[in-house]
Amino acid sequence: MRTVVSSATRTVVIGPDEPFVVIGERINPTGRKKLAEEMRRFDMSRVRADALAQVQAGAHMIDVNAGIPGADEPGMLAAAVRTIMETVGAPISIDSSTPEALEAALPVYKGKALVNSVTGEDQVLDRLLPLIKKHGAAVIGIANDDTGISNDPQQRLAVARKIVERAGDHGIPAEDVLIDPLCMPIGANHEFGRITLETIRLIRDELGVNMSIGAGNVGFGLPDRPPLTSTFLVLAMAHGLTAAITNPIEHEILRAILASDLMLGHDPFGARWVAQFRKRSKAATLAAAAAVGASGAAPAGSASGGRGGGAGPA
Repeated sequence: MRTVVSSATRTVVIGPDEPFVVIGERINPTGRKKLAEEMRRFDMSRVRADALAQVQAGAHMIDVNAGIPGADEPGMLAAAVRTIMETVGAPISIDSSTPEALEAALPVYKGKALVNSVTGEDQVLDRLLPLIKKHGAAVIGIANDDTGISNDPQQRLAVARKIVERAGDHGIPAEDVLIDPLCMPIGANHEFGRITLETIRLIRDELGVNMSIGAGNVGFGLPDRPPLTSTFLVLAMAHGLTAAITNPIEHEILRAILASDLMLGHDPFGARWVAQFRKRSKAATLAAAAAVGASGAAPAGSASGGRGGGAGPA
């Protein structure tokens, strides 16, 4: 099953036989005080910089959230969507469950958006699915409902099935529904990783829909999080995960994704792996040259430039 989303200039395909899709997570004011302050003032300079940096690092899509308590979420979300569209060509994941914010942002967007997200709660489904259908968007459905987040993979599967079926009732096809199988912090319970991986496998085998997950949650509260995120993603991809909202600027995470794509047969002849290696090598060379230039030191082995080679001023 293939989920197709697009911007005005670019199409991204999410599917089990496609390269893993990285959705950049950084444009989210939660825990980012400066970003929140700027967005509240409708200053989108940091939004613009974050969008550009994530795409340059390897993100295929950009997630944008404007959920700041007491602020104008509809206005900020629409402004942020406009800014991202002007800055990069990547499709956008519009991250809100507020109908008013989605009503403001979806008409602004040019292309087929991804809405992040709905839950399996009846009230949420009845409120948001008609809006998503109206604007022809795809949607992420989170595998929890009115009873909360279950630690039983079978229960999460049941909620996922309900979301897919209810979306179908509203005319949204299964290929336009991604399921978030829920990534919980393993620092709180060492079983959470296993539970999520089993949920991913069940959704792949039983429903066949695509999945996206907030991968950074896995290491929340623990030190040295990037290795936890990258290891989780390697395992999740092997179980059937097809996309993730994560931080592409963390090289360790992006390398793990690219390596897994190659091992799973989603990177023919290692073309993307080699391209990323060359990109990193070029960036390292340019950074080294810039550092030498900034220090004013001549590269090793170069001539001193003084006639006779005498010592310069003390």
